[in-house]
Amino acid sequence: MIPDADQAARRCASLQSLFALAPVVPVVTIEDAAHAVPLARALSRGGLRAIEITLRTAAGLDAARAIRAEVPEAIVGIGTVLTPQDLERSIDAGAAFALSPGATSELLDAARALELPFIPGVQTASELMACVTRGFGIVKFFPAVPAGGISAIRALAGPFPQVRFCPTGGISERDARAWLAEPNVVAVGGSWIAPRRAVLAGAWDEIEALARAAATLMR
Repeated sequence: MIPDADQAARRCASLQSLFALAPVVPVVTIEDAAHAVPLARALSRGGLRAIEITLRTAAGLDAARAIRAEVPEAIVGIGTVLTPQDLERSIDAGAAFALSPGATSELLDAARALELPFIPGVQTASELMACVTRGFGIVKFFPAVPAGGISAIRALAGPFPQVRFCPTGGISERDARAWLAEPNVVAVGGSWIAPRRAVLAGAWDEIEALARAAATLMR
């Protein structure tokens, strides 16, 4: 099936606008939904409004709903989307965008039929071809560091000059700037901004400071 060009363009434009807000998207795993609102407020105060809430815990969707209701300045995305059902649950939770660590045909076909901006995960050229032929021009390169790092992103730029990447997985504050300097990278996902220890301790000032530092990273 040929992808709907207009729909694909709308999704891409939405994601480009999203990534223009800040070069780093915090990747957050929330174990207690009560942490969601103060965490989102700390990240937003630090300048990072776009937040990826992963579905790695049972609290993920409740956390996303709480942020949507109480932190209107935050732009909530749902990560670790694995199935079409996860996509529907993300929409029901009010997600502004969604991301997956990989890209099955079933998931890509389901996402293609939706208006929700979706960022499928890839590692290989074959996975990337499956995404491109379905109209997905912005993808998540995961896990970025173990999958070959910056050299892999550069290699993929040759046969896929039109594709833009949001690398996630193993990226730290020390090397985020180097990733962002790559012309085919639109943003990076980072878990260092809201470390588990700080979230569990309610160290919101620390997280705000980490977000503020990440927001200053420029290409």
